[in-house]
Amino acid sequence: MAKKACHSEPVSETNKGGESLPLARTSSLATPSSGGIRNKSERMQFQAHPRNAPVDSPIEAPYELPEGWKWEKWGNVGRFISGNGFKEKFQGFTNYNIPFYKVGSLKFSDSTGFLFDRTNTINDKILKELKATLIPENSIIFAKIGEAIRLNRRSINSEKCCIDNNLMAFLSENCDYKYAFFWSKSIDLYNYTNATTVPAIRKSDLEEIPFPLPPTLTEQQRIVNRIETMFAKLDQAQEKAQTVLDSFETRKAAILHKAFTGELTANWRKENGVADDSWEEKCLGEISSKITDGEHSTPKRVDDFCGYYLLSARNIHNGEILLDDVDYVAKEEYERIRKRCNPEKRDILISCSGSVGRVCVIQDENKYVMVRSAAMVKLEKDNPFYVAYMLQSFNVQQQIERTKKQSCQANLFLGAIKELEIPVPSIAEQQEIVRILDTVLERESRAKEASQTVLDQIALLKKSILARAFRGEL
Repeated sequence: MAKKACHSEPVSETNKGGESLPLARTSSLATPSSGGIRNKSERMQFQAHPRNAPVDSPIEAPYELPEGWKWEKWGNVGRFISGNGFKEKFQGFTNYNIPFYKVGSLKFSDSTGFLFDRTNTINDKILKELKATLIPENSIIFAKIGEAIRLNRRSINSEKCCIDNNLMAFLSENCDYKYAFFWSKSIDLYNYTNATTVPAIRKSDLEEIPFPLPPTLTEQQRIVNRIETMFAKLDQAQEKAQTVLDSFETRKAAILHKAFTGELTANWRKENGVADDSWEEKCLGEISSKITDGEHSTPKRVDDFCGYYLLSARNIHNGEILLDDVDYVAKEEYERIRKRCNPEKRDILISCSGSVGRVCVIQDENKYVMVRSAAMVKLEKDNPFYVAYMLQSFNVQQQIERTKKQSCQANLFLGAIKELEIPVPSIAEQQEIVRILDTVLERESRAKEASQTVLDQIALLKKSILARAFRGEL
């Protein structure tokens, strides 16, 4: 049972580095401002059961700790604070003194975890009307409901703030707040959600999570410093890899622009005696023998694959058909649907509902039929890979953006597809463009994949560092 707080004058002591460390004002509880230090006589040993601690129950140790460390319940080293409702009429003000964070705010954190979002702010008058809780600075903020929990984001507030009722905060009262922050990043909160339609975390479940507690604030801060030093080096590599990854689409768009303005094959035309003005502007319908979409009525699907795929927009991605989440039909249904829409090798497929404008060419002998969220283009003579590249270009994608119809979801109808304007060079030049683009974009894709691999490795390294840190191995 916790001892009663006994007020005394604040004192301080000096650590090995000569730093003056403030001590707690009470003999039994550390305050947030003291960084979790107890009174001088106990030499910074931490209270195992602070005031308002959860009911004691045995702690099942996940792993062995170093000598002097102990397992404590997360709820015993601080307290959890729930958010409040945030009325819409008070949202969107950016010039008040109190930030009000929502789930989306968690993505606005700097490399050290501190929030900098000022999308919503309130003043003292609004605070009082909302009856909102003011969250002390240096609290750990995270999502407590919905799929946002799966993102496993943590942030720290550098100033007093409010949070909405989709968030929860943890205020460290008996340990260094950054130690608690980094430790919280080592666990996956989604594992603690309840089994309901909408995932949610209960405060009572969080309070019971075993927390590895070093004996002194000095040791906690040493661990934090080691983590931050190692993370800083990884963050530099991560930033470079992320830049390459983020710029992939920009580089691809620039390459496609050069291809479809003729710049990419200017030397080829000169070497082959082809005039620069030999290109023609045509509508997609002019160079196609058939443009149609998939089955409009609901197909009869089957659970087991029997040789016939039923494609939809979700299966069509730029440059490829993805079959990891695909439906199947039986032979009879396949033959019925193909009477109107018969996709074959070298036909072009376009996603035309939801995420519209993704394009690929059928390159295999699989037996496909489609639903109406996908469209098929059969060309008369032009190179399908050239036309597919062209449909991914910025100019044609802008045409798609202008002509798509928006209701509950975006739709690209057949009439608009047929009217898409495209530049059409000779068949020989189309083949040369495809050859160059295949080579250049393959190189760009390898760079993108390498960057993603680096990011994945960095994420694993950070997990490894955190795992070692909270076993006392750093």
